[in-house]
Amino acid sequence: MTDQRVWFITGASSGFGRELAKHVITRGWRAAVTARDVATLSDLVGDAEQVLPLALDVSDDDAIASTVAETVARFGRIDVLANVAGYGYMSSVEEGEEQHIRAMFDTNVFGLFSLTRAVLPFMRAQKSGHIINITSVAGFLGMPRSAYYSATKHAVEGFSKALATEVEPLGLKVTCVEPGAFRTDFAGRSIQITPTKIDDYAATVGVAIKTAAEGSGKQSGDPARAAEAMIALSEENNPPHHLVLGKAGFEGVIKFLTTQIDEVRSRQETAVSADFPS
Repeated sequence: MTDQRVWFITGASSGFGRELAKHVITRGWRAAVTARDVATLSDLVGDAEQVLPLALDVSDDDAIASTVAETVARFGRIDVLANVAGYGYMSSVEEGEEQHIRAMFDTNVFGLFSLTRAVLPFMRAQKSGHIINITSVAGFLGMPRSAYYSATKHAVEGFSKALATEVEPLGLKVTCVEPGAFRTDFAGRSIQITPTKIDDYAATVGVAIKTAAEGSGKQSGDPARAAEAMIALSEENNPPHHLVLGKAGFEGVIKFLTTQIDEVRSRQETAVSADFPS
């Protein structure tokens, strides 16, 4: 990538997107910063030659095409795509509401897919670029209250693994960043909730939703430090496919993966017995 790299950052109105945008701009790099309401980006814009604020709802394919085209027209390239835009939805599986589930998938999954497709032709032409997808430890872990949100993040994890196999031979890089609990608006004003009314779920989903609400604003993760970690990631020649952020998230993912490996290995005889006899 060039010394004057160009970033395209979604979800820059708050949380990880905003902190990342601030750090990128402070570094002197050029950036297209996007949000559904472009007015929320006004304080990020200083030098018009450095920062391009754009209105973007990532569930709108036409808007994706126009904002990517405008970015390339202004800066001539896109070196780092940071797919940050997204939000959560809490409910039990049984009580999940179709309109909320589909709306979240349109943003967290299909919007990310569409934007990645729109940027790839330019990165392929450059023979360089880094796609950073913000997922979550929920992409590994299943938690009561977050089945549908976890499903969106599982989808992005699987997509990113396959994408890496296709584009890394072309000089492009792909990384999933998996935060744990961070002090953003995720569990506050941005969350969608369908409270559980079924008594059987009170001790699991009900308690989990209450715990998330009570912990909002008190999470141990610092979004500014997360942004610094993502900046450092973008400067590596061989960045990892996964970067888990936050102590609790890191420990949870390690425990989960270790348990999963042990479980798979415990059924080795059954696994290999399913092949045709040699």
